[in-house]
Amino acid sequence: MSYATDPSPMLPQSALTQAAAAAAAAMPFLGGGDSSDDAFNVQLPLSPNLMRNLGDRSYDKRKGAAMELENLIKQLQENAASIEFHQQHQLQLNQDSPSSRLNAGGSTDIGASGTESESVDGASSAFAVSNPSRQRIPAIIELLGNDFACSSNANHRKGGLIGLAATAIGLMHDAHLYLDKLLPPVLHCFDDPESRVRYYACESLYNIAKVARGHILQYFNQIFDGLCKLFADVDVDVKNGANLLDRLVKDIVTESEYFDVDMFIPLLHKYIRMTNPYIRQLLVGWITVLDSVPDIDMLDWLPEFLDGLFNMLSDGNREIRQAADSALAEFLREIKQTEDVEFGRMVDILVGQCNSKERFNRLTAVSWVQEFVNLGREKLVEFYADLLAAIMHCISDAEHEIRQVAERANDDLLQLVKSTTEDVELLPLMQKLTLELSSDHVPTRMAALRWISMLLEKYPNQLSAHIAQLLPALLRTLSDTSDSVVLLDLEVLARISLNKVEFEKVLNSILLLFSQDRRLLEMRGSMIVRKLCVLLDSKSIYLIFAKVLGTEAVYLDSQADSEFAAVMVQTLNLILLTANELEHLRDILRRSFQPRASEDDVQVFTVHIDASVGFLMQIDKLVQLLESPIFIHMRLQLLEIQEDYHTDLVKSLYGLLMLLPQSAAFRVLRDRLASVTSASRIDADALLSHFEAVQTKHTELRRKGMYEKSLAKEQGGGTK
Repeated sequence: MSYATDPSPMLPQSALTQAAAAAAAAMPFLGGGDSSDDAFNVQLPLSPNLMRNLGDRSYDKRKGAAMELENLIKQLQENAASIEFHQQHQLQLNQDSPSSRLNAGGSTDIGASGTESESVDGASSAFAVSNPSRQRIPAIIELLGNDFACSSNANHRKGGLIGLAATAIGLMHDAHLYLDKLLPPVLHCFDDPESRVRYYACESLYNIAKVARGHILQYFNQIFDGLCKLFADVDVDVKNGANLLDRLVKDIVTESEYFDVDMFIPLLHKYIRMTNPYIRQLLVGWITVLDSVPDIDMLDWLPEFLDGLFNMLSDGNREIRQAADSALAEFLREIKQTEDVEFGRMVDILVGQCNSKERFNRLTAVSWVQEFVNLGREKLVEFYADLLAAIMHCISDAEHEIRQVAERANDDLLQLVKSTTEDVELLPLMQKLTLELSSDHVPTRMAALRWISMLLEKYPNQLSAHIAQLLPALLRTLSDTSDSVVLLDLEVLARISLNKVEFEKVLNSILLLFSQDRRLLEMRGSMIVRKLCVLLDSKSIYLIFAKVLGTEAVYLDSQADSEFAAVMVQTLNLILLTANELEHLRDILRRSFQPRASEDDVQVFTVHIDASVGFLMQIDKLVQLLESPIFIHMRLQLLEIQEDYHTDLVKSLYGLLMLLPQSAAFRVLRDRLASVTSASRIDADALLSHFEAVQTKHTELRRKGMYEKSLAKEQGGGTK
């Protein structure tokens, strides 16, 4: 791939490598020290002609200079190897001579010069210092890096990059020994303002990596950082070159046994939040590749990049969305197959993604939440509140599919908490649920109330300390726009009221709420009282209400309080008289009535009455109620004139009639009383006796008449 033509992208195989190999084969062996190269001035490691061509504006000249440089490096390698061979051979001869083994006294000289091996190492180092070919190679690399790759002249930078690649190819298996000098100038050129220089930098790194292979992994973070820059490049050729380099580095990583994931993860965490689609494509590709390596368990680092993967689900590029979704699906599959999974940090990420504005993010996140609930179970006990918060947000989602998954997750989590024997931290749960009662969405409020009801049922004693914080939120919910929410809220209040200590407190709070919100009393008062009477003992409720309303110090401090008490009593009376739910209580009251031999109640009532318009309207409503089916028993009692209460009943009704103005209600009541008024003054027994006597007399007269007609008819027949 080494030296592609200027306008074309990198090629996987170097034409230069083949040419250089042929040239090297034709070159004579250069012995150890006789070559003029050995005497070459280290201060000027390259010939002026080669340097001039390497920095020429012509690509062909730069390419030719690079090929010449590659051959030169190979020659230097061969020279250095030859010199070192002769040096090692000479060293071995010196070690084998008797004079080197024995000192003047005939013993081995260890004390004077250290161990024997140290003497050998020292000798080797001394020989290396005296090897000019070996010294010349780093000098060439330094020249290419400093004077060319970092030059202000763009052509020099291009020449320096192609020269560094040629040097690496010439070094072959020894290239890894010089990576600390080869790589920095190449990586530096990734930020070059000229796109062709950046392309050559990418090409140069490709060639260096192809030669050094796994040895480049010690510089992986710097290389990956450069890859991210290249992938985000605006130039198409640079991007294509970066793709080829990326594939090569991936191959090197997958075949290596020593890739340090711990060093890479911070860099991945840094770039995972970037929104550039090309960088995202690079990252999700690397995540997938690393996850496929058997010796690397990416689940250990999943929390570091999970949020970034979720964010890719909303990318504008379809391929990136699909790649991210595929990666997430694979990780979820691995989680299902792994027993020991750290859920904590992932739960936090899922909660955030469940609140995402993007539909696919929310759907995928809540699906993960459902899987986590079923997989983690009691392991998630400390995260129940966080999971619940995520579910509550999605349970009212505008998307039907998301709502369905959230409802299933909610049911699973509720059943898990309901059945668990582990100690559950109730405070976080109750705090989350109390907040959800203020949600803008009905399904969320309904779900929160079901949770509260379940927790009150399972942990009545533990939650007693939380009632003071919970009760205000429940009372506010009575004003909810949804009747379903209000009815469920009343069930929760009723469950709290099962505790005798809380029973009166709850009813007292409801009355106080009615006094503060008259509209609630008007719109929902009847429904609230009736539902409570179904859920609790209706008699106890009415007794508490009567007790509280009868306490002037509490509710009659002002005219407004007095009016509220009157309206509340009227409301309770109306419910008592008409609601089917209170039929049992009405039976109790009816059986408790006793005849009264008291003063004229109508007169007493009339003396103390304040006949306001509102009062007359209440009487009007009462008359209408008297005509309803619920009062049919009372209307029939108007016929029971023999009973002691009949007179008082009739007088009471006449009292109401006299209070009413001549309206429709007045006429209805007057007509009703007119049908029974005379009945009280008639002696029914005497009337019946008289009726029977008259009927008997009529019968006798009719028979007598019939007899006389029959007799007259017989007499007339005899005369003829």
